Amino acid sequence: MSKPLVIVESPAKAKTIHKYLGGKYTVKASVGHIKDLPKNKLGVDVEKDFEPTYRIIPGKEKVVRELKSAAEKTNEIYLAADPDREGEAICAHLAEELGKRSKKVFRVLFNEITAAAVRKAFEHPGKIDEHKVEAQIARRVLDRLVGYQISPLLWDKVRRGLSAGRVQTVALRLIVEREKEIRAFVSEEYWTLAARLLGENPPPFEARAIKLDGQKFRITSEAESKQLVADLQGVPFVVQQVVRKEKQRRPVPPFITSKLQQEGYRKLHFTVKRTMTIAQHLYEGVEVGDEGSLGLITYMRTDSTRISQEALAHVREYIQASYGQPYLPPKAIHYAARKGAQEAHEAIRPTDVERTPDSLKPYLKADEWKLYALIWKRFVASQMNPAIFDATEIGIEAGRCTFKATGSILKFDGFLALYQESRDESLAAEEDEEEKEGQLPEVRGGEILSVEALLPEQHFTQPPPRFTEAMLVKELEERGIGRPSTYATIVNIIQNREYVTQKDGRFIPTETGEVVADLLTGSFPDIFDYKYTARMEDHLDEIEEGKEYWVDAMKNFYARFSKKLKQAQKEMKNVKREEVPTEESCEKCGSPMVIKWGRYGRFLACSAYPECKNTREITRDTNGDVQVEEARFTEETCEKCGRPMVIKKGRFGEFLACSGYPECKNTKHIHKAKNGEVKAVRDIPLDESCPVCSKNLVIKHGRFGEFTACSDYPECKYIKPKTTGVACPQKGCGGEIVERKSRRGKAFYGCSNYPDCNFVLWYKPVPEKCPSCGAPYLIERTNKKEGLIRYCGQENCKFKASLQPVGTT
Repeated sequence: MSKPLVIVESPAKAKTIHKYLGGKYTVKASVGHIKDLPKNKLGVDVEKDFEPTYRIIPGKEKVVRELKSAAEKTNEIYLAADPDREGEAICAHLAEELGKRSKKVFRVLFNEITAAAVRKAFEHPGKIDEHKVEAQIARRVLDRLVGYQISPLLWDKVRRGLSAGRVQTVALRLIVEREKEIRAFVSEEYWTLAARLLGENPPPFEARAIKLDGQKFRITSEAESKQLVADLQGVPFVVQQVVRKEKQRRPVPPFITSKLQQEGYRKLHFTVKRTMTIAQHLYEGVEVGDEGSLGLITYMRTDSTRISQEALAHVREYIQASYGQPYLPPKAIHYAARKGAQEAHEAIRPTDVERTPDSLKPYLKADEWKLYALIWKRFVASQMNPAIFDATEIGIEAGRCTFKATGSILKFDGFLALYQESRDESLAAEEDEEEKEGQLPEVRGGEILSVEALLPEQHFTQPPPRFTEAMLVKELEERGIGRPSTYATIVNIIQNREYVTQKDGRFIPTETGEVVADLLTGSFPDIFDYKYTARMEDHLDEIEEGKEYWVDAMKNFYARFSKKLKQAQKEMKNVKREEVPTEESCEKCGSPMVIKWGRYGRFLACSAYPECKNTREITRDTNGDVQVEEARFTEETCEKCGRPMVIKKGRFGEFLACSGYPECKNTKHIHKAKNGEVKAVRDIPLDESCPVCSKNLVIKHGRFGEFTACSDYPECKYIKPKTTGVACPQKGCGGEIVERKSRRGKAFYGCSNYPDCNFVLWYKPVPEKCPSCGAPYLIERTNKKEGLIRYCGQENCKFKASLQPVGTT
């Protein structure tokens, strides 16, 4: 028999592990999960203890065949997927498919991909953790029951294509409820009062009023403020107490997943998904010069702050050598675990603290380096001594008011020499006031201070802020909703479903998002309750720990869920068929206009439909109230029917449309000049005929840029593909590779014979033979590290040429 077979999830991880294991093992990648529930049906038998029906994922047949072929040549299979529920499920499915013929199947676990960790794992292999597998099955079945049984309800009551999710709907609910709080918020006026004071010793300093007539300081009008300032004229400002003390600010723990996502957003402006993608690369392995592929950080999906004794010893040695004895605590710092944390894992840390960010900068892409530096600094700082401040607080009595002045001077920077955690904006102002920098003058009790100025200032209370990605992750974590490994997926889903949009980095629910959240929380108040969702996560943890049987948890859930589902099918409001009367009249036939629900939200329609198909747009004001938009006519005329063009809003912004719609469906891309003038972007005629209807082709402008189409578009839907000049490499196909666009406008390259041929490339092929292996085309792409490059796409060819290195023009 041949060498033992090792299977991991990704090719990058396979490459790194193969390097550490040498030639003693064959290392293959499963490329993620190989089995899942079927897409076209529920796949869960609720009558037979929720038995799931797993199938090979479409498109993974080739991978499974290759793995089976490799498995037939050996008696030993080592499954080395990630150390979490998903990784355990991947291993279980691989064992089912590959270990049927008396194979010895082992499970190997490591939290970091280093030579020592990998070799140690292979010296002490274990078995698949069935409890972890059951926890993953329970989560998958839960999500499938909710998604596949509630989503059709939304299709029937709202529109097709919508979806519900056990956790995504709760995250959406948070955003929608925050938006309602903002709309309902009534701003209130309030005033603060500061005094610029001078004692016997300079310099002058400011104190703020904290009490009025013995109560918390509160003034709500300019008249009150003026009266108080008048009352304080000539009143002595007497120092009542001076408190000087030493304050410490302790370092924060090393990163867990959720904290890394939050800091990645705040400090580096990375989306949650971007942070996790980069962290995955750093964990699985990055090419580091002559050393080859190295795993640079520990496993990035963890809720534990635990650090191994070996890593603690190394970081303490590094702090001693690099910063000196004053920065090194007498003993290692151990951080308390959060409730439910998986202490078998470690925190996210560098695999080797000696690999400083500066030493790795030549080998990492810019974003990889930034995230690695963040992880490295946080880890090292977490084992350094606290920062020490000399803090002074002066209490001052003046007539009806009590004033307080605070100041602090950094005495020893400690861990702040390396790292300072960012803060939520809601806490920043309060903390800044508590730790106001600057030295206060020497004053004594009973000293009377001179008043240089009284400084009243008007303010208005602000509504709660909309969620950023970091704030949403923090809120989910604090409520125990979902798990850190799922947050990136949740944030992505609610945006991809167009339930929320982002403005200035903050989430705003769309009209569809609000409708979906209201319908689901109204019909399923328990299932989408914050506390209930958090309790379900606790049940999954207990299943993983072997304290609860997964089928029992499903039965308890489904008994409640199925009852609410039947009730919702009968009672949920049918938004799709709802018509809300208005006082507006149809300008075409005089019939009353009604508010209806369409694919992109509410709109105004003639009640005489289908005889009259007139429609108008409606918007919402800042309070969420419906506003009817008058048609915005322009000086542009429709070249097809001669009627004036009007400005309309679609899901991708404003565009010009014929006022004769629906009889004439002509639309135009628009350009807004700096003075606000709106002009249509003209089609550019070509000396080329449409192969479908023989009319001229024109260059048109759409939401994703220029495209060549029939001049009669959209009546004739011919769009000319952009050819690359490269023939499709699939045998017997005869097609050519053309540029295509994804639903979101991203360019990719596929065969012109699609769907008969599914050949696809994500980067542009160039009709140029590979000088190394003779392949008929090269691939062209740009990356931040190397600039514009061309390389060969053949698996065993390493040809690569730089066309425009980084930094050149």
